[in-house]
Amino acid sequence: MPLMKWTKFFIPTTKEVPADASVPSHQLMIRAGMIRQVVAGAYSYLPVGYRTLRKVENIVREEMNRAGAIELHMPAMHPVEWWEETGRLKTVDVLLRLGPPGDEDWRSRVVLGPTHEEVITEIARAYLTSYKQLPVNLYQIQTKFRGEARPKSGVLRTREFLMKDAYSFHSRKEGPGGLDETYQTMYDAYCRIFARCGLPYLVVEAESGPIGGDASHEFMVPTEAGEDILVEAEDGSYAANLERAEVAPLEDSQDGTNAPLQEVHTPGHSTIEEVSGFLGCEAAKMIKTIIYEAEGQPLVALVRGDHEVNEAKLARAARVSWVVAADAALIQKVTGAEVGFAGPVGLNARFITDQAVSIMHDGVTGANKTDYHITGVNPGRDFEMKEIADIRMAVEGDRAPNGSALVFRKCIEVGHVFKLGTKYSDAMKAHYIDTDGKSKPLIMGCYGIGVNRIMAAAIESMHDDKGICWPVSIAPFQVVICALDLREQEVVKVAEKLHDELEAAGVDVLLDDRDARPGFKFNDAELIGVPIRITVGKRGLADGIVEITTRHDHQTQKVPPDQAVATVRRLIDDLTPNCPLKKGTGTSPDGVFTGASGSTLGASPLFQRTPKA
Repeated sequence: MPLMKWTKFFIPTTKEVPADASVPSHQLMIRAGMIRQVVAGAYSYLPVGYRTLRKVENIVREEMNRAGAIELHMPAMHPVEWWEETGRLKTVDVLLRLGPPGDEDWRSRVVLGPTHEEVITEIARAYLTSYKQLPVNLYQIQTKFRGEARPKSGVLRTREFLMKDAYSFHSRKEGPGGLDETYQTMYDAYCRIFARCGLPYLVVEAESGPIGGDASHEFMVPTEAGEDILVEAEDGSYAANLERAEVAPLEDSQDGTNAPLQEVHTPGHSTIEEVSGFLGCEAAKMIKTIIYEAEGQPLVALVRGDHEVNEAKLARAARVSWVVAADAALIQKVTGAEVGFAGPVGLNARFITDQAVSIMHDGVTGANKTDYHITGVNPGRDFEMKEIADIRMAVEGDRAPNGSALVFRKCIEVGHVFKLGTKYSDAMKAHYIDTDGKSKPLIMGCYGIGVNRIMAAAIESMHDDKGICWPVSIAPFQVVICALDLREQEVVKVAEKLHDELEAAGVDVLLDDRDARPGFKFNDAELIGVPIRITVGKRGLADGIVEITTRHDHQTQKVPPDQAVATVRRLIDDLTPNCPLKKGTGTSPDGVFTGASGSTLGASPLFQRTPKA
């Protein structure tokens, strides 16, 4: 094979920090010549970046195949009718349509898929008609599209991205061949993937969101660049993403006098901030009344003025599959008032009261009358609380269900696994004939990985002021040979010989043959994050050595040229992430986990999982 030379490759590095890049991964991917923006939310992957992307993809593919999943390829363009069947045309707000609804043009009847549940379920209903064909697990690595309103942070939030999505089909939830078994298999495969990619990942309980299902876990990489929030108990007993996080009930402070109800004129003041300022009360003393549409019916959520409704919790508490914020017309129909003046007193609708509201005294809320609010509101006295639940977002100062203080950390979500159940098979009538001869809906699981995000998460968690520090498993090149003194024939000869020997040994190697100063070459090698650098120079050869430097710790070894390949091979083995099963790690995402030390973490843990080998 020809030499892989820097002068013959395409690596457009730059010293300038891009002005529009705010997070390290975005800055470094541009400076290292890995990506170039085409339009907001869409990037070209230049050769160096594409090499890493493909290495990540190969690890994902190897572990999916090892787990028994079968690869296929589905189109990015989907018919609107399938999304109408599942009801997600209305609930998935990032869905991209090619044409406006109602238009006679064909483009109005197709969407660009942000995910592929509808497409795979249609395939299943066409072919999986008997229990004898089950279980089956199908996956793809395919481009997805999402209508992100504000794409940012480089490849962390984009409108076009690469994703691995897998979907399993079963005739049962438990037992051999059941959903639980495949969920565990995929869970372990994900642990191996992220371990092989060198990510410092954590696993937490998660909210299924618009995908649906009754159980899910997220794989997170803690970093300040993340937009997801990890909520964990200070004692390590509990962890979940913010959308899933449960909180311990607040104690009743008895802060109130059971004041009488009083209607107050609040002209033009409708928001919590406006009303609390106008009346001189704290936001925590206000009862926020939010109207939703839940499966076609109005649903009212009551939370404290300084809290936010957690719509996933609300949907679970209401025992409905989805909720969406009501429009102005529905709000006026339910309350008889304009937006901003809703309240529970005298309201004739189903409402769910957050636990924090249930212990309030002398609160302030809307009067269901435009430009009016009510003071002195006492839950239980002034309105009946038929349904009380935890329906709010966790906030600083809250405690975990066991009473331990909650800590909040920013994270990047790199993977998510779901137990979907029959949500999609029921909606799309994907049925099979069971052993008893009866038609039953397929039971499904869903498993996603953000391939691009793995790259960004690796950079965010492994970089320094010089550039990227790639794990050796996904680095664009494992070794770079910096040939100095290129006018010296012996330097060129040794550098090329080392290149050929390393390549023959299966090492991914790049020869920097540019006529440039040593510092310039070293800086570029560190910028693009090559894990191992071999320096071949006139002075070193005169002393009978070449220098081998590791990127992550900048340690240098001086070895004879004929020992360089063996030394590099040992370093690669030492640096390659592995994933053996260690004693004391958890084995079931539904059970009680133990950490490496054997300490019990509980049923909803934060832990770094060591996967099954």
